[in-house]
Amino acid sequence: MPLAPTIETQRLRLRGHVERDFDHFADMYASDRSRYMHGPLSRRQAWFAFCGDIAQWQLFGHGAWGVERLDDGAFVGQVALSKPPHFPELELGWFVMDGFEGKGYAMEAAVAARDYAYVEMGRDTLVSYIDPKNKRSIALAERLGATRDDAAERPDGETLDECLTYRHPSPEALQDGGMEAYA
Repeated sequence: MPLAPTIETQRLRLRGHVERDFDHFADMYASDRSRYMHGPLSRRQAWFAFCGDIAQWQLFGHGAWGVERLDDGAFVGQVALSKPPHFPELELGWFVMDGFEGKGYAMEAAVAARDYAYVEMGRDTLVSYIDPKNKRSIALAERLGATRDDAAERPDGETLDECLTYRHPSPEALQDGGMEAYA
């Protein structure tokens, strides 16, 4: 069964989660930062989410990466290619830990994950499911070239008031549009 591959970008390493990531993950999910991701969660609930993100590699050949900075190994956040049973499509998702925003890390990690989905997995489409109030994630999705797709099915039948679907450009559109990857 596949394990999470390691991907290095100019400043980051995307790697399979390790046990020491869990405290960061649980702290983020216990905070108000998780309000757009069905949080806050108890430590126990965060454990189940963490394990689910990791298990997708074994079950489906995609999942979440822990993202660390190359120069010092600092845990920056997570980027994921996820499709648990309640997601209708493969999602590109991300979060950045407190203190790491505004440095381009989420963009850099998301581009690397998107490239992996398109090149290594042979996918031709990705979506991001975003809470309509999450302006920072919406802005990042748009910087990645994604556009709202209100006709797309959402997780668990969520409404547009609860969840927006942003569709990422296809590999061909990225190539034709000259969008360049960080990786």
